[in-house]
Amino acid sequence: MNENEIGRIIVDCAVRLHMALGPGLLESVYEVLLAHQLQKAGLKVKRQVPIPIEFEGIRFDEGFRADLIVEDMVIVELKSVESVSKAHKKQVLTYLRLTGMKLGFLLNFGEALMKDGIYRIINGKIE
Repeated sequence: MNENEIGRIIVDCAVRLHMALGPGLLESVYEVLLAHQLQKAGLKVKRQVPIPIEFEGIRFDEGFRADLIVEDMVIVELKSVESVSKAHKKQVLTYLRLTGMKLGFLLNFGEALMKDGIYRIINGKIE
């Protein structure tokens, strides 16, 4: 399975979850439920994955935490906010660069319609 196929499953599960629960819950609620839905769909999901950062030749393991990493290929960052900022998108791109992964999603469950809260972020090119 490639990144694009995984991405389709992530988006499908996110839309179904948002339709069932609506906006306004805590990010942590959407995170645990989306992880469960993705696992039910047969995908391997890790939650709250530390992403180390290197600075001046020193590795810091407590740099960042990705909300979800799916199949060790796709990073998913969840928000439940009124509107997504450029900083939120840059956060996902930074995670992708630090891990060497190519595809990430920023999912804002705070939107009235989930389709308005889905951002696909690419680091480089996806084959």
